[in-house]
Amino acid sequence: MIGKKIRLERIMDRRTHRTVVVPMDHGVTVGPIPGLRQIPPAANLIAEGGANAVVLHRGGAMFGHRGYGPDLGFILHLSGSTSMSPDANRKVLVAGVEDALRMGADAVSIHVNLGAEDEAQMLRDFGRVSSDCFRWGMPLLAMIYTRGPRIDDEYEYRRISHAARVGAEMGADLVKVGYTGSPESFREVVEGCAVPVLIAGGEKMESDEDVLRMVKDAVVVGGAGASIGRNVFQHGSPASMVRAIASIVHHEASVDEALAILSGGTGAS
Repeated sequence: MIGKKIRLERIMDRRTHRTVVVPMDHGVTVGPIPGLRQIPPAANLIAEGGANAVVLHRGGAMFGHRGYGPDLGFILHLSGSTSMSPDANRKVLVAGVEDALRMGADAVSIHVNLGAEDEAQMLRDFGRVSSDCFRWGMPLLAMIYTRGPRIDDEYEYRRISHAARVGAEMGADLVKVGYTGSPESFREVVEGCAVPVLIAGGEKMESDEDVLRMVKDAVVVGGAGASIGRNVFQHGSPASMVRAIASIVHHEASVDEALAILSGGTGAS
């Protein structure tokens, strides 16, 4: 579909067919956390670092066209729940594909928790959104996690592999999943999924090196990039962190080269 192809080129690098996405939709879930108290300045830093796209709820996207600097793709997030809910794993639709079209979004994203009490409802919503995306030529990023009372380890590679496969089977153009902990196990995830797979950043990690090594290990075995939030926008230098991640994703930089970029060195180009 020509519409999807054109829009995908706005959020993925044409040369590498990979992407660096920074989710900034956390305000609905947990409120105005550090790094996202004001979205416009945070988004400017992300763009300065060379991210391909950000994920925002529609209210957060009202910062409008930047009018200067590098372009930044816009993915409208359609799912929501808050940490105050009796079941925060229950994600409901709070926007639709036509909203994304009216706002000029380049793609939409949806969050599904497999294993949650409301998994069936989330999958039904996923199917409806997927159909709308097909109808309108809108790319769909599926954030699929394994979270719920029956899930004892949400990063177990067989569960992650199943989650990625669900995303592809349901019609997503990109799938975002948790990292399985090793390149060998993540290779299994990538090889079992027919669409590009991005790794999630998860909670704030202990060191920059841990973040960059995770990205490198995922890309080396076929991952299509990263969708990392807290470990970017809560970093002391978000633009530099994005730049370091992008050097790995798009320029095959080593972890040491990316760390040099992060510390102000030249690194890979």
